[in-house]
Amino acid sequence: MEDTACVAFLQWALPRLGLRWAGFRRVRRQVGKRIDRRLRALGLADVAAYRAHLETCAEEWRVLDGLCRIPISRFWRDRGVFVHLGEVVLPDLARAAADRGEGRLRCWSAGCASGEEPYSLAIAWVLAAAVRSPPVAFEVVASDADEHLLERARAARYGAGSLKELPPAWRDRALTPSGADFVLRAGLRDHVALLRQDVREEAPPGRFDLVLCRNLAFTYFDEPVQRGVVRRIAGALVAGGALVVGAHERLPAGVESHVSPWAAKLGIYRKRGA
Repeated sequence: MEDTACVAFLQWALPRLGLRWAGFRRVRRQVGKRIDRRLRALGLADVAAYRAHLETCAEEWRVLDGLCRIPISRFWRDRGVFVHLGEVVLPDLARAAADRGEGRLRCWSAGCASGEEPYSLAIAWVLAAAVRSPPVAFEVVASDADEHLLERARAARYGAGSLKELPPAWRDRALTPSGADFVLRAGLRDHVALLRQDVREEAPPGRFDLVLCRNLAFTYFDEPVQRGVVRRIAGALVAGGALVVGAHERLPAGVESHVSPWAAKLGIYRKRGA
């Protein structure tokens, strides 16, 4: 698809999906290639014909929404964030949970893609935080709207490129070589439960001590949807619980009633009421 046509189409379609053009500017060609494949599958001549199809077929908007998902993920993405989680945040939250008389620390990875983020969190707990923390159980609920990505997460099999930011010594303790790939050890997988769910619509049941919603809602969703996500996450967090967003993301204005900065340069916030 010609770039001009791609830009014009996305600027027309994205607001109707609750998505923001600014988040897609750099990845528009990737989305454009997916739309081209969809045009061929539908037998449509061009993007103008696809736009007309969308106007008459409400179900196609759900398909387009799937084409606009950008699952960029790898282990230890933004390494400093996971170092801080392992050394400071998780032990602090574990102590708070123990002080409340709770025997477990619950985390939610929203938009987990192929599983690199929740598994990184499990690695941070087992290899860094557990020795600094009281003896509590540790569990992560990892959710994503894309079943194909969740299938990859269940396989827990990754190429070397997904592991380039994970310290080699930790990689050797956390994953087993398998041909050209690496497979996460079962003991780490056991900490993570995978769930098909869209953070724009719902949250997993129960309360959480930590929620990661990184490089998703506050990059690609428009502001009204972002505010809904913040409210949903705040409702799922315990008082004093932590929210982690992308290191280069910014929360929408006016959310100070829900969270306050904890390590803001790393995208880490804390729910008010601690």
